[in-house]
Amino acid sequence: MAATPLIPVILCGGTGTRLWPLSRASYPKQYWPLSGDGDATLLQQTQQRLEGLEALAAPLLICNEDHRFIVAEQMRQLGIEPNAILLEPMGRNTAPAVTVAALQATADGDDPLLLVLAADHLIRNAEQFRAAVAAGRPAAEAGRLVTFGIVPTAPETGYGYIEAAKDFNAGELKDVPIARFVEKPDQATAEQFLATGRFTWNSGMFLFRASAMLAELDRLNPEVVSCCRAALEQDTADLEFLRLEREAFAKCPNVAIDVAVMEKTELGSVLPLDAGWSDVGSWSALWETSDRDGDGNVLQGRVISQGSRNCYLRSEHRLVVGLGVENLVVVETDDAVLIADRSQAQAIKTVVKQLEADGSPEGKAHRKIYRPWGHYTGVTEGDRWQVKRISVKPGASLSLQMHHHRAEHWVVVKGTALVERDGSEQLVGENQSTYIPMGCRHRLSNPGRIPVELIEVQSGEYLGEDDILRFEDRYGRSDLSLLQN
Repeated sequence: MAATPLIPVILCGGTGTRLWPLSRASYPKQYWPLSGDGDATLLQQTQQRLEGLEALAAPLLICNEDHRFIVAEQMRQLGIEPNAILLEPMGRNTAPAVTVAALQATADGDDPLLLVLAADHLIRNAEQFRAAVAAGRPAAEAGRLVTFGIVPTAPETGYGYIEAAKDFNAGELKDVPIARFVEKPDQATAEQFLATGRFTWNSGMFLFRASAMLAELDRLNPEVVSCCRAALEQDTADLEFLRLEREAFAKCPNVAIDVAVMEKTELGSVLPLDAGWSDVGSWSALWETSDRDGDGNVLQGRVISQGSRNCYLRSEHRLVVGLGVENLVVVETDDAVLIADRSQAQAIKTVVKQLEADGSPEGKAHRKIYRPWGHYTGVTEGDRWQVKRISVKPGASLSLQMHHHRAEHWVVVKGTALVERDGSEQLVGENQSTYIPMGCRHRLSNPGRIPVELIEVQSGEYLGEDDILRFEDRYGRSDLSLLQN
């Protein structure tokens, strides 16, 4: 008898502000390579560690609509064609996300196993993780709702805990019924939890039959199911994406799957997982889980360290030099530098809130902005002018558009661009340029096999990204799609 198909459900929400200045709302931590094990991002590692699981099917991904092209591109880089990429018009926590995934997975009458994973977790021992998933499969196939509890390494107060109804057998991968979920405890309580041997950290990873979860949702929180069903029934296909209907999804309760189901159901089981897990919740947590040199340092990028100890030093662009410093986090990006004591790493969230309150662009976005056709980077700017570096992927094209308040001068520095201006086309090669006057209908395309890179000089009375009148767009965007060239 064939094994039940296993569909990974990868939740890609979250902004990861505690890893600022690298992780920001426009490009959160799940889309960055953070582990030091190569160029794979946390999202890509989440998919890669599944390889070898029995009856593994294509993943179903759920993300913010602003990140849809990032998700699609990172899956394309892995050669993965997703089951679907569902776009949430706004965040509504994990219960609605799990519900729409289960409804989508059962739409054709199938009843697969769903493996719910966060895109921003780090797991060092992928083999042990796969063994735990395999161990949880029989219970899930029988109708249990299995969650993976992380075997504690310390009495942490920053995690929720799960108490098993009986003792785990030492060294055995076997699920045990859940007695209760406990919110983040104080230090003394956490120490008591570890002494019992029955408590694990709540990882937010689950394995269950789609029908079993839907039945419990219908019984325990039917409003979530009805709103998600309406949002999915009225969804809109957009290229390879499925857009959930905004008004229906907005009515959905903002509730975690733990609260909606797992804390109330009698079908819950917990399976201990000891695989080097981290939710990468801060720079200090990343330092703890990363490979360190003989002086206890984690060095990423163009970094020189002399006499430094127990530091996390990261460079994205410029050279970073650490001389005789200890217990510091130093992270350099194109527009911001963080210098913090490792013990203060959690306080970064307050800095981000301050930046957002001040309206500072560094609070939400990088200078490099990703688009479906590629990306652009702000280089410098002045009064009534600015310079950008633009990269267009092979076969990609910007929209046919016009600007009311600015003119543009493009200089191609790599590849060959196809430029359309008021209905006429011309090829512009390396070291050649073209001028786009104000009010001109224009489009930039890459007909070649390598990325096109160009320098764009804008000049005019207003240079905002919302000065775009869009006429045609292969990505389905309109002239109302502000900040999305």
